[in-house]
Amino acid sequence: MKRILIFALMFVCTSCEMPENKPVPYVQEREHLHIDENYKPLNYENQIGMWFPYMQFEEYMYNKTADEFREAVREKFTSAKNQNINTVYIHVHPCGDAYYKSEIFPSGIYLDGDYDPFQIMIDEAHNIGLSVHAWLNPLRCQTVEQMKNLPDNFIIKQWADNPECHFVEIVNDRYYLNPAYNYVINLICYGVEEIINQYNVDGIHIDDYFYPTTEPYFDITAFEESGNNDLSAWRMENCTQLVKSLYDTVNSHGLIFGISPQGNINADYTTQYADVKLWGSEDGYCDYIVPQIYFGFNNETCPFVPTLAEWEEIVSGSDVRLIIGLGAYKLGQADIWAGVSGENEWLENPDIINQQIEIVNNSTADGYALYY
Repeated sequence: MKRILIFALMFVCTSCEMPENKPVPYVQEREHLHIDENYKPLNYENQIGMWFPYMQFEEYMYNKTADEFREAVREKFTSAKNQNINTVYIHVHPCGDAYYKSEIFPSGIYLDGDYDPFQIMIDEAHNIGLSVHAWLNPLRCQTVEQMKNLPDNFIIKQWADNPECHFVEIVNDRYYLNPAYNYVINLICYGVEEIINQYNVDGIHIDDYFYPTTEPYFDITAFEESGNNDLSAWRMENCTQLVKSLYDTVNSHGLIFGISPQGNINADYTTQYADVKLWGSEDGYCDYIVPQIYFGFNNETCPFVPTLAEWEEIVSGSDVRLIIGLGAYKLGQADIWAGVSGENEWLENPDIINQQIEIVNNSTADGYALYY
């Protein structure tokens, strides 16, 4: 049976003063898990996506047998297929954890059964012609309490336990990886390699969790050591390096890489240091971009139609595909962030998502994705 090398990352961080580009020095040989070497990635010219977030796993994964989980997944994917969905983004790495077989990250909190939920989801999706993109949050990790309870053999726990190591930092009682360090970016890319080398996924997908705070304390040590004098520009370059490294890792395996940033372009820059204009307009950063335009037509900050046009302009002339993220979860709810004119729009217009789909279909975008 073919074997592959998976980076287990059993490196103990005793100091952050180390060669930045030195590979993590421990590699473990593992059995190839579920790879069909003759498999050809399934992706669609017009991508119609749907997110399957980890918060919903408690409902149909936690305290469920493999058969119960499979039945629930089959029902959900069949329902998605009936809504013309052809691509599913499955949340496999939401909080420094894994909803798949991993030597690098601990199991997710809702995975309590002795089965591989990701393989079941891949099988059920591919059985009905759905493309499967593994969805990751690269920087978000466990809460402080959850980190205390992790076994010491996990690299993120070792980093968190070392007060001299700034690879992970706490923001609002949760740990986040610091993208200022190449060791952190290496860890994230090794995690992606682990998924790709074990499963017949069709793509890799990340969303909008970049910098978790604008406060300088988060990465002040690395910033001072960098010699830069513009914190925002430096952070933006760190995010771009992370995105570029992920793109190169994914594309080296013949798969596609997508990013789903905030729909509010200004907020991408001012709160998360995400250079979406660069990533969407030039080659080498992503194959598709899914801005979360979770806004109604009357939203006072980002009304849907003009915001869509701004994103169309960003990708015009590039090979980056534009998929429009639509906030179906808002249906039937008041939108308190939309301003007076838009607050009740999702309550009063039950057809808003269908109207937005029609507009997207008549735009230059290459598809849409639904978040429930």
